[in-house]
Amino acid sequence: MTIAPSSLSELRAVLFDVFGTVVDWRTSIAREVGESLARHGLSMDNEALADRWRALYQPAMERVRSGTIAFVPLDVLHRENLDQLLEEFSIDCLSEQEKVDLNLAWHRLDPWPDSPGGLSRLKTRYTVGSLSNGNIDLIRDMAQNGGLPWDAIVGAEVAGAYKPQPQAYLGSAKALSLEPEQCMLVAAHNDDLRAA
Repeated sequence: MTIAPSSLSELRAVLFDVFGTVVDWRTSIAREVGESLARHGLSMDNEALADRWRALYQPAMERVRSGTIAFVPLDVLHRENLDQLLEEFSIDCLSEQEKVDLNLAWHRLDPWPDSPGGLSRLKTRYTVGSLSNGNIDLIRDMAQNGGLPWDAIVGAEVAGAYKPQPQAYLGSAKALSLEPEQCMLVAAHNDDLRAA
């Protein structure tokens, strides 16, 4: 798709998918899983555990998108997925508090090295925000941890819908008092870009 130069003059906000686009979820989660298990003398394939935890992400959100369950923040789905992951891998050594802390690993994801600087440069010209399936406090904590200079945090929790549902994108533009054509989505995922 080619954007006509005239349409860029209307651009007011550059909104970013976060997981994978702005932050390196895989390395961060694998590290935190490894640290949690190491405290109990366990050594496993941390990347495989991280990948499996993330693989449960879309099916969990699909339960919300399909109406099987009501909208809940992503933290809730991540915790349900963590419990499933631990059961699948027969990991039963973590206390409840350790599970709570490990689930908060999603709040501490490391940004890609060029993300903070790139976002800062874009802020000189546009409103820069996250348009993520992550809940607001998750994205806020991630921003504080990684120096991500968001002007706005919008997305699933603001819209009450998970991407790629249209209301996730449209509701985010509305929350910013902008028309959809005044917003640009940046994402590393083609399905996210197609839906927007």
